[in-house]
Amino acid sequence: MNDSRDLRLADVSEEEVLEHIFPLLRADHGPSAATGVLVGPGDDTAWLAAPDGRFLATTDAVVLGHDWLDAWSTGADVGHKAVMQNCADIAAMGGVTTGLLVTLAAHAGTSMAWVTDLARGIGEAAREARTSVVGGDLSGADDGTVMVSITAFGTTEGRDPVLRSGARPGDVVAVAGGLGRSGAGWALLRTGRGEIAPDLVAIHRRPAPPLSEGPGAARAGAHAMIDLSDGLVRDAGRVARASGVVIDLDPAALAPHVDALTSAVGAEEALTCVLTGGEEHSLLATFAEAPDGWHVLGTVGPVDELGAGVRVGGEPRRGGGWDHFDTSR
Repeated sequence: MNDSRDLRLADVSEEEVLEHIFPLLRADHGPSAATGVLVGPGDDTAWLAAPDGRFLATTDAVVLGHDWLDAWSTGADVGHKAVMQNCADIAAMGGVTTGLLVTLAAHAGTSMAWVTDLARGIGEAAREARTSVVGGDLSGADDGTVMVSITAFGTTEGRDPVLRSGARPGDVVAVAGGLGRSGAGWALLRTGRGEIAPDLVAIHRRPAPPLSEGPGAARAGAHAMIDLSDGLVRDAGRVARASGVVIDLDPAALAPHVDALTSAVGAEEALTCVLTGGEEHSLLATFAEAPDGWHVLGTVGPVDELGAGVRVGGEPRRGGGWDHFDTSR
């Protein structure tokens, strides 16, 4: 298959698709014990090392028309985001990603050029995350349906994982990475103003989570951690409820993040993006003392008469952010 530009999945066999995309998915280092991959793609399953007998596992799926639009994102964008959102989940447990399984379910009219672009984006993001695609699956789907799912495996390198439930009164709550940038990029795209801030649109299309800060936070003694996939208030609330505490976010600490977005989307929308914008994939954690590379956003206190949850400047906040089953979007 020398030129895939005019071909559809209906025009080629599954074996031809795999032969075409495998080189794009392959890591530079190849399968090796050093990376945790003992046997990569090609057999019935991959064979991964789990040095201390424990491993992390997570999965995410994205669906055309629900999680992305072809008018906004290329196949490579979709592949990159799918990889990074999984690797961010591993990092949020204090882990390092060791392998990825990729599933593509697509209708027969899907172009091979798009599939090639998807594979290229997955491969590039995997290499950026210093991990490997170790296998996966191809499946047909009904007309108009394209779904990409990635399962990630990881290791905590012998440490216990950092859970959502470990936040303690007296902790500080801090973020590694930005806030609201992806939400602002999405707001610009949906209103046809993407040219105003191409950098924010680029972050929405291809998030850049601070993956190394996850295991770094674990080594620094993080008590709780989460990936900011669904918005600051929603995800901080998950930590607060799991830990039975109150997380109080300081408006003054949030202000630099709001100010950075104001010229692109306006002050009101900028605050909304910082508090509720999804798909940022920064890391939020609580510590006795925040290490270098983390920006303190607030404090953790004991549960009060209003129950566990999030406050912003002492005022209760909940909801907002991304909800997969919100039909108003």
